[in-house]
Order: sequence, then structure tokens, then C-alpha cells
Amino acid sequence: MKTVISGANGIGLHLATLLLKDKEDVVLIDLNEEKLNYLSGSFDLMTINASPTSVQVLKDAGISGADLFVGVNADENVNITSCMLANALGAKKTIARVDNPEYLKPNIKELFQAKGINDLVYPELLAGLDIESSLHTSWARVRWDVHGGALVLLGVKLREQCEILDKPLYTICGPDDPFHIVAIKRNGETLIPSGNEELKLYDIAYFMTTKDQIPYIRKIVGKEKYPDVRNVIIIGGGKTSVRAAKAMAGKFRVKIIESDEKRCEELNELFDDDNIMIINGDGRDINLLTDEGISKVQAYVALTGNSETNILACLTAKTLGVRKTVAMVENLDYVNMAENMDIGTIINKRTITASHIYQKTLKADVKDVRFMMTLEADVAEFVVGANAKVTKALVKDLKLPADMNIGGLIRNGEGILVSGNTQIMPGDKVVVFFHETMIRKMEKYFT
Repeated sequence: MKTVISGANGIGLHLATLLLKDKEDVVLIDLNEEKLNYLSGSFDLMTINASPTSVQVLKDAGISGADLFVGVNADENVNITSCMLANALGAKKTIARVDNPEYLKPNIKELFQAKGINDLVYPELLAGLDIESSLHTSWARVRWDVHGGALVLLGVKLREQCEILDKPLYTICGPDDPFHIVAIKRNGETLIPSGNEELKLYDIAYFMTTKDQIPYIRKIVGKEKYPDVRNVIIIGGGKTSVRAAKAMAGKFRVKIIESDEKRCEELNELFDDDNIMIINGDGRDINLLTDEGISKVQAYVALTGNSETNILACLTAKTLGVRKTVAMVENLDYVNMAENMDIGTIINKRTITASHIYQKTLKADVKDVRFMMTLEADVAEFVVGANAKVTKALVKDLKLPADMNIGGLIRNGEGILVSGNTQIMPGDKVVVFFHETMIRKMEKYFT
């Protein structure tokens, strides 16, 4: 498969890295020659130092033989124009990164599709939705609702109050139990566990369950004393904060603290919700936080443009008693550090967006793919084909790779946990956990 990427920024580079792991043919176009020289020396890919809106440049990139063209430059107009040109010159599919949420309305997306742009991605919206979702379980580091919540993935740090420590998994999550442990993070290592594995103190355990069983999971991991989120403070008034606050509207009371007075005026014009308040100030200022009722806040979300600021701000909030913290960490070098500092939920727009685009490159019918930054593992929702290998026998007889774990499936809209005696059927939507770089190898089981 051949992919042409326009934009050697965080999203473009992360997407290229994912595709190169699969040994795919990748061409990267960007106007920054210094950045391209570094990449071409570090990765096995073709680079072109030129504008993606040039017809000749696209031809030089081999666009007529491209399966996918992706425009993820900072300028959405460049992305839209280059995608339209790429389509006209023979690219089979195009995806453009945009900044305008209006473009994502179904009737507007149809206009773009008519012009040859198959899909649009808005990174701030994707991140905002993930942030809002994470606040519904204040005691979990990760929450992913699969297929509208038919299944739920929860990543939980296990502490002394956990009831299920030091017991073989086959004794606590058997065929009749309401959850599966699909992955474990321990001392920096990712485990796709067998039935003999045991949960240990300070593990981060990843539970697959159904929405009605979330209270039970909360009980057995000893998190019942964690308060549910009602009040949220967001620091930083950028686009991600706007999308997150709009997603929270009607669900939580929100205060956005922004240091730029002019931006505060703009934010006041964007929101007409009485439950969203804009405050001009420094979100790390302890006196300001105290004045704004930090003692009554259950969640603190740091979304400035600086990773270090966000991490330090969350640490400050924790010293003031806030249980749930969320930090946007765009610098991938800081992700593990943030996790080790017990920053609860870590958001990275580039990995979220690159995952969304990557799923479009797969041959199998995949509804969603999540690359778990701190886990060195991925999770995907496969739609099972009519003659797929996974339908030929019970799960226990399929001889699936040891590094993959089927957590559950959705059938007729209902979430079902999978055991060895489960028979997977065509049309099922199956949620699979697996080590990085395995997804291409797994496609053959589901197509």
C-alpha cells in the first residue's frame, strides 16, 4: 500500500512511523527542508521538499498510484486544496485535517466528498471527546466506550484497597464473570495476560466490561471513595479546551482559566452556557485556584500548549486535593514521565488523530483503532467478515497468537464478553487487544 502524507508535523510523522512499521510505502511532503533531511536519515521513506498544492509535486510523489493521500499541514486550506488535487490526479482516497467544526456536519461533509475529499479530521474535536469521556469515571485513567458504550474499556491503577490482587486471573475473570483483564502495565512493561497471571500492587489493569458492570469494577478495585466529577477546572483557552468544554456542556460545571485577556473575551462570546465560566488568570496560581473553589473541584484539566506546564499544573492540583487530573502532553518524550508522576489521564492529539487516519489504511473492516501511548499495545474494533477465520471454530480452538486478547464483541447492539467457548459470528464487532505492530498480521483472522 502506498500513502502520500503532506505535513511533516506531529500527526504526519506519527502516522508515517505507524505505516513504516508495517513496511508500507510512504512519501512525505513538506516545505521544511531541515525537518525532512532529519527524517530521511532516520526512516526508510521518500521525502519531497515542496508545496503539496503543486500538481507537478504530486505527480513526482507518484500520486496516481497512491492508495491514500493525507493532508495534515497546519493550514487547513492547503490540506483541502491538496486533497482535491490528489483525488483528481488518481489517489484512491484522501483525508484532510481541518480547523473548522462546521465542516464536520453531515451535509457539509457531503460537499467535501463530492469534491474528492473522503474524510475530514479535526484533532481538537477528537481530543475534546476523549477528555469528556474520561471524566465520567474519575477513578479510571483510561475510558473508551466501544460502539456507543455497548462495551467499555477501563484502565485502572491498582492500589492497596483493590480486592483482586495476587489471584490468578482464571479465578477472578472466568467465563461467568462480568469483566476480562485484557492487558496489564507493570514496571514499564506491557503484558497481554494469560489465565495464570496475577494482578500486583500498582499495576495498571485494563478491564473490558459492559456499562452496567462499571459500579462492580469500581468496587473490586477499591475506588468507591473517589468522588464523581461535577465541577471541572480547565486551564488554557485554546481550541482543544473549547471542544472539551462544549462536549461537557450540560454534564459538568466548568471554569476555563486563560491568561490572555483578549482570548477570554473571545471565549465569552463562544459560550452562552451558565455552567461554563471564563476566568482571566494563571491556572497554576494557588491563590487563584483557592479563590475559585479548587477544594470543591473533582477534575482539573490542563490544556495549554506547553506539555511541561500541563504536567506541573496537574501536580499542583493534586497537592490541593484534586483526585482526577488530565494533562495534554504533546511531547511524546514526556508521556512516561507524566504517567510515573501519577498524572491520571494523558491526552495526545497527534496519536489520537494518527490512529483515526491509520484505521483507514486497513484492509479489514475496522470501526476504531486506539494506540495506547503508555501501554505499547493497541486496541481495535474489527467487523467480522462472512468467511473470516474467527468464525470457523470456538475461540479456544482458533489457535490465536499469544500476543492478542479478544476482550468482547457486539452482536445486535449488545455487548458480550468473550470466553474460550464463544462462537464468533459474521457481522460481530470484535474488540481485540494486541501488542504494537501486530494489527496487519491480525487482519487475516477477521476478513
